[in-house]
Amino acid sequence: DRDINLIVLAARGSSDNAALFGRYLLEATTGIPVSLAAPSIYTLYKSDLRLDHALVVGVSQSGEGADINEVLEKAKRSGAFTLGITNNSRSQITKTADETLLIHAGPEKSVAATKTYTGQMLHFYLLANALLDGSKRIELEKIPSYCEDALAINPQIKEIVDRYMFMENCVVVGRGYNYGNSFELALKLMETCYVVAERFSSADFFHGPLAIVERRFPILMFAPKGVTGESSIRLLKNLKELNADSLSITNDPKVAKLSSNSLMMPKEISEILSPIPFIIPGQLFVAMLSAAKGLDPDKPRSLSKVTTTF
Repeated sequence: DRDINLIVLAARGSSDNAALFGRYLLEATTGIPVSLAAPSIYTLYKSDLRLDHALVVGVSQSGEGADINEVLEKAKRSGAFTLGITNNSRSQITKTADETLLIHAGPEKSVAATKTYTGQMLHFYLLANALLDGSKRIELEKIPSYCEDALAINPQIKEIVDRYMFMENCVVVGRGYNYGNSFELALKLMETCYVVAERFSSADFFHGPLAIVERRFPILMFAPKGVTGESSIRLLKNLKELNADSLSITNDPKVAKLSSNSLMMPKEISEILSPIPFIIPGQLFVAMLSAAKGLDPDKPRSLSKVTTTF
């Protein structure tokens, strides 16, 4: 047992978006401050941080990211306990970290990460539960059935995807537990559809970015029922006045009514359990949109499955 008073998460790409979700989840449930590491602080600026009471988590689907492994190595030398989350049991991260959580998602053949992203999010739930008292544990048992419900709305997605075939720019909005999903969906739109996709929280969007919205400008939104719902509804009212094109992934009838289009999820999904099932319609939408544009979503141009950065 260690006295942990800080958690640091180190990741790149989709793993970084999963870590952004992990930050919200771990801070909200455990009360321990969580920081997203800037790997360049370690790899380029060669700084040594004081981490003797920290848990440092490296997140990498391949486990081979040189910068993430260097963060873990330096953190360990600085007194931190290190943990790796990866889908590759033979990767470098399993040798670098003190302990490893394996995703066990099987081979991911597409360049764009999908099941490893949701697997990483699931492991942040498991990590949160490991740090919580038994009475406060998050009940995860319903997530698989919620994911089945998400897959069942495939026909809804097919009905609307052609509307966005010529989309070149958009904004993706999410807040709280779904803020990481807004980054992930934007990344997938850029990777597989070559759409320039900005991402914001529904709160930050009022601080300047709202000015870019004009008639028929596409806004994609994660808007589950819960404490973030009020800001989603406020934003949608503004977007409606501006005649924007809003597409919401939601389980809130009020949100659906205000949106130009909506993908309805089961009403009983709580906000804390929404991120994994809510990203699935986004992933399906992106795959169909890429195909509608005549592209191959599994093989984006200029990209490879394992990216090495320092």
